[in-house]
Parts: sequence; structure tokens; C-alpha cells
Amino acid sequence: MSTSTPTQGGAAGPVPICQVLTSAGVKIAPSTTCAARTRPPSARSRRDESLKAEIGRVHENNYCVLGARKMHAMLNRPEESARHGLGHVARCTVERLMRAMGQHGIRRAKSPRTTRSAPKEQCPADLVNRHFSAFNPNELWVADITYVRTMSGWVYVAFVTDVYSRRIIVDWRVVFGLGDGCRSP
Repeated sequence: MSTSTPTQGGAAGPVPICQVLTSAGVKIAPSTTCAARTRPPSARSRRDESLKAEIGRVHENNYCVLGARKMHAMLNRPEESARHGLGHVARCTVERLMRAMGQHGIRRAKSPRTTRSAPKEQCPADLVNRHFSAFNPNELWVADITYVRTMSGWVYVAFVTDVYSRRIIVDWRVVFGLGDGCRSP
């Protein structure tokens, strides 16, 4: 069997392939491959091309944030449907075409999991009995940690607050992760 390609010269195209398949017991006429190449695009592929253009336009006009669910709703609005003239568009069609175009909606970042409770016997004692009030400055300090979403991801902020004045007392610290206290932004 020859493994030549059209650039190397020799027999190439569907005829030698069909001959090998026929000798193996699979009968395929070479005319079927020619017919497939010369056949005009189907109605579905023509509609898909029109829908891809419309999906791309709507996606761009909405700052590239719409996912398939909202894109489906947008394309089937009466004013949009009349404008593009392609009729009702199924949600699975929108999903398939957006996937083929490499488009997706904006993905929301999940909140980080910050509460990792230790077993009760390993927790420190509650020295104020959940009574967070003070009558004088510097009588009770509490520490807190919170997280803030930024353009570069989640950052964690830790601080110590005086309960009486509600001011940050000692220091505050911003880090990229709870386990890396030395990597500040």
C-alpha cells in the first residue's frame, strides 16, 4: 500500500483509499466522497452560520458576559427574533454554537471557604462569653479575618480591633492566602 500524499506525488485522493477499503470488505464508491465535497451546505449549517453571526453580535454588544441561558432568552425576545428573522432558537442550539465559537458567559468566582472549624475540644476558651462590649478603651480587643475579591483574586485581611472605640489597634495585614502569611501583595 502506498502512503504518498498529493505533495509527494503518486496516487492520492479517494480512489486508492476506496480500493483498499473494498479489498478489506467495505464497499465505498469514490463518487460518494466527491458528492459530499460538491454538495451545497444543508439548511441547518446555513442557519447555524447566520445564528453564529447573530450570537457573536449579541455577545459583543453585551460586554461578552452572557452565557447560553441568557443568550437563549435574548435571541428569543420578540424584537430580536423579528430582527434576525431566524425564528425560535432552541437553548441546546445556542449552547452548541457558543461552544463551537469558544464563547461563554462570565464565570463568577466562588467565595473562598474560610470557616474550617476545629473539633470543640481543640478550640480556645471563650474568655468573654460572647459578650463583645467594653466600657473603657483597651479593655477588650478582638481579632477578625475577612476576604475581599480583587482583580487579581481573593485577598485576606486580618486585623485587631478595640471593641470600645472600634478602631484598628495593633496592625492589619493583607495576604493572598490563609496559609501563606508571608506573601503580602
